[in-house]
Amino acid sequence: MIVQLLKSEPRLNEAIKMEVGIEECLHIEFQYQKRYYHLNDVIEGNIHFMLVRIKIKYMELAVIRRETSGEGVVNSKPGGIGAGDTGASVSTETQTLTRFEIMDGAPVKGEVIPVRLFLDGIPADLTPTYDAPNTRFAVRYYLNLVLVDEEDRRYFKQQEIILWRKHLG
Repeated sequence: MIVQLLKSEPRLNEAIKMEVGIEECLHIEFQYQKRYYHLNDVIEGNIHFMLVRIKIKYMELAVIRRETSGEGVVNSKPGGIGAGDTGASVSTETQTLTRFEIMDGAPVKGEVIPVRLFLDGIPADLTPTYDAPNTRFAVRYYLNLVLVDEEDRRYFKQQEIILWRKHLG
């Protein structure tokens, strides 16, 4: 038996905008056009380099699925982690669905990198974000932006996105 639930587009779909950095070494601002995406949508955004004093080798964007199950799974708002500290038995499985290199080489101050990721091009089966009302199961998706410097140190920032089903399929 297969169950598919359709949802309508959220009325409020604010942009995701964050600034991250390392004090006096790196400062970037990234912005994605929205937080809610249907399963065949396109993630679009920009990455602005405000300060660059470390040598970056490349930058990649990954889509991560985190499935949490067990007693005491906590429903969270967008941006939350999801598993509560209840002492209960909670199992979390994290899977990188896809990884795209979006920049190769060192950026300069003021450079803007456009981001465009087609969700229907991801080889894994995407499902809608799911928070169980009985607090036993949850599926969440994250965009993981990773920068790697010439010494192979990795700097990353994760942001939760919400996926919803627009059509049966």
